[in-house]
Amino acid sequence: MRRRRLPTALTTLALATATLATLPAAAPPPAAAAPTVASRPAAAPDWSTAVIDSTTARYTPSTIGGWSYPVGLYLYGQYLTYRRTHDARYLTYIKSYVDRFVKSDGSIDQSFNSLDSMQAGRLLVVLHHETGQDRYRKAAKKIRDRLNTYPRTSDGGFWHADTSSRAHQLWADGVYMVNPFLVEYGKEFGDSAYTNDEAAKQLYVYGSHLQVANGLLKHAYDESRTVSWADPRTGLAPEHWCRAVGWYSMAIVNVLDAIPADQSRRPQLLSIFRKLAAGLERYQDPATGRWFQVIDKGDRSDNWTETSCSSMFTYALSRGAQQGYIDKHFAAVALRGYEGVLAKLSVGSDGRTDLADISIGTNVGDYAYYIGRTRATNDFHGLGAFLIMNEQLRGD
Repeated sequence: MRRRRLPTALTTLALATATLATLPAAAPPPAAAAPTVASRPAAAPDWSTAVIDSTTARYTPSTIGGWSYPVGLYLYGQYLTYRRTHDARYLTYIKSYVDRFVKSDGSIDQSFNSLDSMQAGRLLVVLHHETGQDRYRKAAKKIRDRLNTYPRTSDGGFWHADTSSRAHQLWADGVYMVNPFLVEYGKEFGDSAYTNDEAAKQLYVYGSHLQVANGLLKHAYDESRTVSWADPRTGLAPEHWCRAVGWYSMAIVNVLDAIPADQSRRPQLLSIFRKLAAGLERYQDPATGRWFQVIDKGDRSDNWTETSCSSMFTYALSRGAQQGYIDKHFAAVALRGYEGVLAKLSVGSDGRTDLADISIGTNVGDYAYYIGRTRATNDFHGLGAFLIMNEQLRGD
């Protein structure tokens, strides 16, 4: 199929970076009108709606997949686009997907024994906010209540999953699977006294273990130091896998957006984020603006730039600079990332978009394992991250 490459040099956006508007990633308030950015080319397409229209043409709410975090991520990005466009089809699609799992009495056939299984719970909060139907509150409360008995490390970090193979382990991925849901749940249902403190604590505990001197986070930590990948001294995984760090980057922005200015852990989270942002700037690929699958080893010939994490970092750096969490110059770093991700988007002769070079789902491993992961097109990890990024940086 013949592909038309998209232009990558969106230099006309540079002057507008400081005023880019976003939809908050935390609990959804009524959408606000975004300011008009005069320097944006009038003919620039709406890539969010193009990606959504292409994806919903490929999948119905029944065939898009089961209850899972990649589909949940994608549909949350679709929701952000709905809030800007008010295209009712986008919300109807999300509701049709969720209603496959949530019965009219609010029951949901999920055990929530892993953090991954909780991520799509954000859609429950969204649908309660949009429809007022109590079934979604009841389903979301099952996740909230599960956390009361969910296993933790000795310093209070949620295990990645309540299974023997994940016991005592913190994976950077996990902070995004539960903490954005938590702060959004708290705001929607009046439980912020707990949820804001818990989410901030989780980000801090994870960051205190996973972040190393270069500012980046290792993929995972095993408190028991018994799993094969764990360093026997530190308990850390060997590599900086890009999407794991991307999950953490988005989560820390979401939580900072939600918690009050006087929240006790806020200074600690800002310190972690500022060190992380500096590390991301240091390892950004100067040739493409993207980030490598193993972030700090871009000089190796078999390493490759990965699209989902590049979208995640771009979003987090742009939003962080906009909100004053990190220095304003990171807006320019984000713009280079945005151009780099757009270079991976193409339109086929069928008029549908294709987003390339997205790592499929990945466990903890060594360098060769990460580099050997399949480079998929239109994987939901990448599509969801793209939509969240694009709604932050599209500039209108």
